Amino acid sequence: MLTKTDLFELLSIKNKDFQIHNHDPLFTVEDSENLRGEIKGSHTKNLFLKNKKNNFFLFSCDENAKVDLKLFSKSIDAKNLSFANAEYLEKYLGIKPGSVSPFALLNDKESVVHFYLDEKLYDSEIINFHPLINTTTISIRTSAFINFLLENNKKIHIFSLKSYSITKVL
Repeated sequence: MLTKTDLFELLSIKNKDFQIHNHDPLFTVEDSENLRGEIKGSHTKNLFLKNKKNNFFLFSCDENAKVDLKLFSKSIDAKNLSFANAEYLEKYLGIKPGSVSPFALLNDKESVVHFYLDEKLYDSEIINFHPLINTTTISIRTSAFINFLLENNKKIHIFSLKSYSITKVL
């Protein structure tokens, strides 16, 4: 499983410019708003979800987004979505609760987890995520983040919370 250092190395090898921000552990959006300090760009919350058929989903959205899980579930044809437990989080993404991030998709070698990115984040210039641990945040241009995931063979579904629909698949 990748570590924060491994991720930094991969981003550097791929010539992705990013900034590192170290801070106290952040477990919630409220923690992030209170403790992160001044970090430019869009801030996120990341929902690791599963359905009764043990299909897994990661939805990264704006930190203040209101997500209707029932409607999201119906929109992506993944009935009965709920939050996946820590055991699945570690098994598929190799991380602990509080550290959920799409960068953890690099640990999902069999692409079990389906990734959805909020259209609002997709349209932002700079995006912030934990790099596999919740004591650090990295800021990266959204275009560089998307290219990095695509270069690592990760499919991205762009999802609109306005229309509750997939607007693009990358």
